[in-house]
Amino acid sequence: MNTPQPNLIYIFADQLRYQSCGFAGDANALTPHMDRLASEGMNFVNATSSHPMCAPYRASLFTGKYSSSTGMVINELRLNPQHHVALGQVLTAGGYETYYIGKWHLYANQIGHHDDPKNAFTPRGPHRLGFDGFWAAYGFHHTYWDQYYHREGPERITIPGYEPDGQTDLAIAKLSEAAASDQPFALFLSLGTPHDPWDADNVPAAYLAMFADAEFALPANYKPTDDLHGDKWASLSATERVQLPAWMRVYYAMTANLDWNLGRLLEAVDRLGLRDNTIFIFTSDHGEMFGAQGRRAKNIFYDESVRVPFLLRWPGHAPAGTNRDVCLNSPDIMPTLLGLLNLPIPAGVEGMDVSHCALGQAGAEPAAAFLQGMGATAIWEDGHEWRALRDKQYTYAVYRADGREYLFDNVADPLQMHNLVEDTQHAGTLERLRTHLKARMAELNDRFEACTWYRDQWTEDRIILRTATA
Repeated sequence: MNTPQPNLIYIFADQLRYQSCGFAGDANALTPHMDRLASEGMNFVNATSSHPMCAPYRASLFTGKYSSSTGMVINELRLNPQHHVALGQVLTAGGYETYYIGKWHLYANQIGHHDDPKNAFTPRGPHRLGFDGFWAAYGFHHTYWDQYYHREGPERITIPGYEPDGQTDLAIAKLSEAAASDQPFALFLSLGTPHDPWDADNVPAAYLAMFADAEFALPANYKPTDDLHGDKWASLSATERVQLPAWMRVYYAMTANLDWNLGRLLEAVDRLGLRDNTIFIFTSDHGEMFGAQGRRAKNIFYDESVRVPFLLRWPGHAPAGTNRDVCLNSPDIMPTLLGLLNLPIPAGVEGMDVSHCALGQAGAEPAAAFLQGMGATAIWEDGHEWRALRDKQYTYAVYRADGREYLFDNVADPLQMHNLVEDTQHAGTLERLRTHLKARMAELNDRFEACTWYRDQWTEDRIILRTATA
């Protein structure tokens, strides 16, 4: 295939944190293919998830907007396609053949019924956000044996065996088709691992055996009591706290399998002659706390939750083996991809195009990543809302409920164990970030509303009817 436009392959894991990758320095991680990709491309070492949860991340990825504009403030809502010009629409209009495989998580409007086709199947049309080509997707599920996807109807199509392996097989088959065409393509593969549950039978035994002798200790910033600001998804029972090392073992085994499948994709790209003209990205939607700061799961401003891998390879364009410390945030991804593909960026996009950074060039960068926590993970419940900034050195965060503030020096204190809000030596930094946060919120018309405000003002039956821009 010889097309003037570069192709795009975008692989994203679910709940894989930056800290648990080998190229990031984790001695327990067995991620040789991720590590090789980091050496062959650019590693965005400060990449963050603007709203570290599954559905809010995907809404930001595909619209280039923050949750305070998409209305995707908790999981299991239905995004309104009428209010956005989405990434898939620009790709399709730009002549790209699209392929979407895996978790979608933007169409459900019922909580706890994710396997019901009413929530799992997204019908062809505007709710696919412009991904009008091959579609093999589902809402979400997190058990990985003999699972399913939907094509053009509510009927389930089973993937025999371990889901990430079968999804990768499907992606490779589609790459073979794409390689025979003269049309540029964009393939998105949304894999479910290493998201919990971390039961030993939820990962192939061979991968779990790879970690039989590994030691998984509680993190140094572990706290034995729950964070008072956390929702029920963030809490840990006494039994669960005992299970944390075993959970981590399964998590790392899932990640090793994920890495194996990444290697298969990279091999297919080379074998099919796609390497030189393909922008290949590997990333994740958010991280996982594993008891750090008294929390499990995500939906919080700490690095274990918001910091994600973001590796970009484009031979001859993105400098190989480069670490770039630009504060790349979820809403920045859409305009950056479109900048790299030389496609128009819709007027409503709120993220910044940092494609020049991916090409190793100087230029404007975000001063900091703006981060949002809009409520409980999947229920309408107030009291958990926060806003934060993360720049190249500091994280500043504030809660809505009680105004409690946090300031961490992530260079001197990478585990974020020392809150510097009361430290007079950091008074200037604190005030600078306070001012910056208020200005960014005003710019985005983010009024720091309670979670239930969005329920009452923007939604009906968990369907988003309006947004800040509608």
